[in-house]
Order: sequence, then structure tokens, then C-alpha cells
Amino acid sequence: MNKRSKNRKKNLTHYVKRFWIIFFAPIIFIFLLFFAINIGILGPMPSFEELENTRSNLASEVYSADSVLLGTYYIHNRTNISYEDLSPDIVNALLSAEDIRFHYHSGVDIRSVFRVLIRTIIVGQRSAGGGSTISQQLAKNLFPRQQDPSTLEIVIIKLKEWVTAIKLERNYTKEELIAMYLNTVYFGSHAYGINSAAKTYFNEKPDELKAEEAAMLIGLLKAPSWYHPVRNPERALARRNVVLSQMARYRYIEKHEFDSLRTIPVDMSEFQIHDQHTGLATYFRENLRQELVRWSQTRYKPDGTNYNIYKDGLKIYTTIDSRIQQYAEEAIREHLGEYLQPTFFEHWEGYHNAPFDTDLTPAEINRIYTLAIRRSDRYRNMKREGIPEDSIMQSFNTPVRMKVFSWDGDIDTVMTPMDSIRYYKHFLNSGLMALEPYTGYVRAYVGGNDFRHFKYDHVTGSRRQVGSTFKPFLYTLAMQEGESPCTKVPNSPVTFRLHDGSDWTPKNATDDREGEMVTLKWGLANSVNFISAFLMKRFNPQAVINLIRRMGIKSPIDPVPALALGTPDISVYEMTGAMSTYANKGIYIKPTFVTHITDNNGNLIESFLPTQEEAMSEQTAYLMLELLKNVVDEGTGRRLRFRYQFTQPVAGKTGTTQNNSDGWFIGLTPDLVTGIWVGCEDRGARFRDMTLGQGANMALPIWAKFMKRVYADDELDITMEDFEKPARPLSVEIDCSKYKQTDDYKDIFSPDVF
Repeated sequence: MNKRSKNRKKNLTHYVKRFWIIFFAPIIFIFLLFFAINIGILGPMPSFEELENTRSNLASEVYSADSVLLGTYYIHNRTNISYEDLSPDIVNALLSAEDIRFHYHSGVDIRSVFRVLIRTIIVGQRSAGGGSTISQQLAKNLFPRQQDPSTLEIVIIKLKEWVTAIKLERNYTKEELIAMYLNTVYFGSHAYGINSAAKTYFNEKPDELKAEEAAMLIGLLKAPSWYHPVRNPERALARRNVVLSQMARYRYIEKHEFDSLRTIPVDMSEFQIHDQHTGLATYFRENLRQELVRWSQTRYKPDGTNYNIYKDGLKIYTTIDSRIQQYAEEAIREHLGEYLQPTFFEHWEGYHNAPFDTDLTPAEINRIYTLAIRRSDRYRNMKREGIPEDSIMQSFNTPVRMKVFSWDGDIDTVMTPMDSIRYYKHFLNSGLMALEPYTGYVRAYVGGNDFRHFKYDHVTGSRRQVGSTFKPFLYTLAMQEGESPCTKVPNSPVTFRLHDGSDWTPKNATDDREGEMVTLKWGLANSVNFISAFLMKRFNPQAVINLIRRMGIKSPIDPVPALALGTPDISVYEMTGAMSTYANKGIYIKPTFVTHITDNNGNLIESFLPTQEEAMSEQTAYLMLELLKNVVDEGTGRRLRFRYQFTQPVAGKTGTTQNNSDGWFIGLTPDLVTGIWVGCEDRGARFRDMTLGQGANMALPIWAKFMKRVYADDELDITMEDFEKPARPLSVEIDCSKYKQTDDYKDIFSPDVF
């Protein structure tokens, strides 16, 4: 072989080596690159355990006793569902719009990658679509990218997502991946995952979605704000129809179906953003949230960390009945919105210091408004920013656009923040709690008019003067000591000698039967102060306090004779729980909000059993029910009979406090005890006369409207029967025509010191 041939052969060998080096180098480089990615050299990768447990932040769900979702606690409003819970249309829409070859690749679709390289990058067709598969998008959702990456970092991140997508495909079935993807994506309006999206936009479950609804939701994924069906209905319609056309293209729907569906308008009549301000039982859910945060601080997951109600997807099963809750909210809205609030506005129209009564001085009224300013978010935020006090006060007198509450719907208006404070001071607020006396389960809880505008909870967070609703506790002491409802006592003034040496003599509201001997039944029915004072003189204040402590009232109360008139400040929660003792045969059961809590997989974390205490004998409780029934039959609650036409046995007690600041009614039936309070935020704001300001006008009608709805719902099975009599015969006569009395109680009128 000559030298020339040798050189040619040598060059050929060199070219062959160079060819194979060039050929294998990218392959080796890619192999090493992916190997480096897989073992984490180029940044952390999800571990096997993380791939096996791909839980995102899950919203904890609050359920009613009748299995209605009341609300959620979340960082992201997301709850997971399985593939079986999906409508076929939502799956078909997803595949058509996002990854039609999903069932034919293993996480990375090479055909789509080359399409992107050639058509998008080389040719420049921006409409050519992306190359990410559903599995890649899922990897990105489960393990989010860092903020503001560089171009090189984007390339590495994309490759890492490829690796993660392939691993996901190895760990999960295609159906599981579809469900996982739909559980993680964001649909706008605080809706993370298909379950929340279906509820938010259509008030449906994912398996109830129709083709046009599924197409609209999948269309949202491209840009939730841009295609939002409420804010941008035309864009949403166009985008929905693009998805429907893709479904027709890939034969998931027929062409004639597409032609029909594309003409259907976007219906957003059921749209509602679900947050802590909306839905049923908003005040209850907020109170429960605070309790659960405290609960979670002492409860631990198997890994030793505390439960987190915003991330762990807990299921909280409450005692609230959604139907009873709905009726309670409707009753308050009807009475306050249609009658009492308009009456209050009219009552104060034209008065300079409205709605504050004339016993308040201008200086006192000014202090009320100054305190309201300093409690406002506007003031606190400006103060935090270091804005001078005079500038802050000037801002409160500068008109701005705002949205204010009205019972007919929010009003968009322009007013000064100071005028808005004056406006809200005119509003009557409310608090209602209804519970089953024999279980302690709270079935309805309404803490105010509207949680968006009135954050203060008037069930557990507020204590107000209880007035005459306190008087039954005095009569309970008499029943315990063997008295009968028919026992007669003198309706005469009673004087107390106080520690400071002064005398105090309570007065009656009227002079009806003054100076006569009257029955205890008549005294409670007509809320007579002389009789309450008589009982206080006989049994002393500390005995009353000892009794109500056994009945669950823990509010601070001083042992003073003024207790006879109901001067203590007590919450609706405590008063309703205490009064339910009478309907539960003398056994006090602490009101209960939650029955049990489970984790996201349904495993029981904790059950809750009500605590109870025997507060009085069964006979005493029954005698009190006889007294309280007479309040409704012949006393201050009798408008339940003549105006609202209640014929079934009802026990109850009205309450009206000093200057009509607070109106109360507590109604008892065998199955439901309900306490209601109505009044303004400030005690100085009130009706000027008893006719409008008494509990029988402010609170009792809410109970009537509420219970009318409850009794009309046959599914609730609320009994109309009378309270059950004690197993043993009564030791006292309750038929006043047969009752014989021996004591005259003259010793009560000596002025002992209190």
C-alpha cells in the first residue's frame, strides 16, 4: 500500500472517529445531563416519598349535620377528588385542549416538542401551541418553579420537569394523573382544583358538569383573569367555543352537538366566590375557625407536627343543621330588614343627635364617635404609616367612593368616612342561637346581620344586659324550695339596705295589681319587678349566682340586689344554654358545635362529647316550664298566640333593658331552644319608647318567623307536643283553683343589709 493510500485510510479513520464522537457526544451529554438532574446535582428533585405523597395545600371543609358543605379554611381553596368523581366531559375537554396524545406518551411528547421547535421557534408561529404534556404541567404545579429564573435556569427547570413527569407516569395511572392535575390547577376566583371551580362557577359537583360548562372551565386554565366569565363574558364565550371545537375535532362530541352547544350563552347565575364572608353560618364558621386554631396547637399528626386547618384538608363535622340555619338567617333578614330597621330610621328622622337618646351629652356622643374612628381599619393603617393625627382626621371628613350595607343590597356611594360611621351607628344588630336541649347540639348560629360589614359576633363575642330574661333564675330558687307556680306573694315594694347605708327600692313598670297578692305565675308572666325583688330578698344574690353557675353562665356577675332586674351582661350563647336546662329536665348540657374531625382520608382524629351537669331537679325544671309557658299564654310573650297564631306548647321569656337598649326573647320547645338579642352597637343608640324598644317587639318576632319556617319543614321532624312530665308525681299543686297556701311572707319586708 502506497503512502497516499495510507494517508487516505488514516484520514477516513479520523473522520469516522470524529463522526462517532459527534454522534455520541450529544447522546452522552444528554444522558449525563439527565443523570445529573435525576440525582440532584443541578438542583433538588422531588424524592420518591414526595412523588408518592403529592399532596398540595388542601382546604379543610366544614360540614353541617345534614351533610352540606358550609365553608372551608384554606391557603388555597382546594379539595381533592378522584377520577371517578369527574364528568366525562371535563376529561374530554381537558384532553382536547391540552394534551390529545396523553394516553400515548410517557410524560414527554417528543412529537409535540419537535412541533414547538420547528413551528414556534424556527418558523415563528406563535399559535402553534405549547409542548408541555399534562404530566409536565402537573409536575410544574406540584413542584413550583423559582421566581424570576434566568434563561439558562428556565432550560434546566424544563428538563427537571421532564424527569419529574416521567417519574409521575411511572408512579401513577393515567386516570390518577388526570385527577391529580385537575385537583391542582387554578381556575380563578380563589378556586383551586376542579371541585372548587365547579362549586364556585356553577354550584355543581364535578360529575354534574355539562359539556359547555366543562369547556368553559378548561378554557379558563389558559388565563383565568383574561377569560373570566363574569368580568369578561365575551372572551369567556369565545374561549369556551374554541375548546368545544377541539372536542368536536377529536370526536368527543358530534358536529351537530357542537353547533348547538356553541350557541348556548354563558350562564353565571350560580356564580359565587366562596370565602369566609359568604354562604351560610359565616359568624359560626369564624368562631369555629378560632376554636380550631387553638385546638390544632395541641393535636399532632403521625409525623409529630401540629395539624394545620389551612393546609391539611381536615373534615370538620358540625352540629349545625343547614336548613335550620337558613331559616334563622331568613327570619332575621325579614324582621330587621323589612320592619324594624326601617322603623328605626323613621323613628329618628329629623333628630339632631340621632340615634343617641337625649340622656347622652354632646361630649359623650363625641367620645363614642372618636372611639369608632380609632377602632377603624382606616385609622389604624394610617397611624401605622406614621401619618399625622390632623391629616388622619381630615381624611375622615373627605368624601370617597365606598360600598355600604343595606338590607336591600350593598349601596355604591360617595360619602365621608365619618358619615359612614354615623350611618352604621343607626343599625340594629342581632344575635341568635338555637340548640337541641337534650343533646346540646347547636343547630343555628347567627352572630349578626352581615359578616362582610358587621364583624362583631353577638352570640359568643358580645355580652349585653339581659333584663327580664334573668328573672326565671330567681323563680327557679322558689320552685327548688317547694313553692308552686300558684304561690301568692304581695305585689308591693321591697327595700334593700345597701352596704353604703342607702336604701334601694325597685319600681314596677306599671301599677297593675299593685298592693294585691298575686301568684308567681302572674308575676313572671308580666315581668313584675316587685315580685323579682321579693324573691331576691328571700333567697339572696349569691344563691342566684350559685344556681346560674350550674347552668353554664360563667360571665362575671356581682352578688348585688340589682340582679333582680337583670342587670348582668351575659352572652346569647350562655343565656340560651342556661335556659335549655329547663327543657332538658334540669340537666345542663354545654352547647356543642362539633361532633368529630377526620383527616383528609377519613381517619378519625377526635370525637367531641358534650359535658353536662345536674343543675336542678326534674320537678323544678318542669315547674319552671309551666311558669314560662304562662309567659306566652298570658304574659309579655302572648303576641305569639294572638298575632302569630302559635297553638302548640311554647315556653318563653321576653327581656327589655334599661332605656330599651337591648331586646331579648328566649323561646323553648321540647326539641329546640332559641335565644335572640337585638340592639344597636352602642347602648346609647335605641328606641325612645317601650312600645318599639321592648323585647316583644324587637326580638320575639324573629323567633316567631324562625319557628314558623322550622315547623313547616316536615323533614326536620320538630315535635308540636307538650314538654314531657316528670316520671314521679309532682309534690306541689299546679292547678291554681285547687292550690291552698299557708305562708304570708311578711318577714321579707324587713330591710336587711346587702
